[in-house]
Amino acid sequence: MLALIQRVTRAQVRVDAEVVGAIGTGLLVLVCAEPQDGEAQADKLLGKLLRLRIFPDAQGRMNRSLQDVQGGLLLVSQFTLAADLRSGTRPGFSHAAPPELARRLYEYLLAQAHQCHASVASGVFGAHMQVELLNDGPVTIPLKI
Repeated sequence: MLALIQRVTRAQVRVDAEVVGAIGTGLLVLVCAEPQDGEAQADKLLGKLLRLRIFPDAQGRMNRSLQDVQGGLLLVSQFTLAADLRSGTRPGFSHAAPPELARRLYEYLLAQAHQCHASVASGVFGAHMQVELLNDGPVTIPLKI
């Protein structure tokens, strides 16, 4: 699985001008499943997201996790993270999981997140979304599981 993690002061997702997911301080995570991914990769990703120490402690060092700060987790599916730009200027997406697998893994990840964390929001799989965020830091971290 591929993820782009952004530490945010706030973030929200709109579909057709309606806010479908929003958080305050926390993590906005763009998520992409790859063809070889399964529930084990989704579980590993969620564990990493909840324990990743990228929030400041009292000394301003990145030493606290999402769980430590009781922040929000906003998960947004984004197959374009798997873009292949090795040749030409138009990205190819053959490295992204087929839609059926991607949807199943995204929904599994969301369900697991809701069981493990108090504040979880999401986008809408396959929808055209507008994502607004205030990146804190800025802190943006790519992750491949």
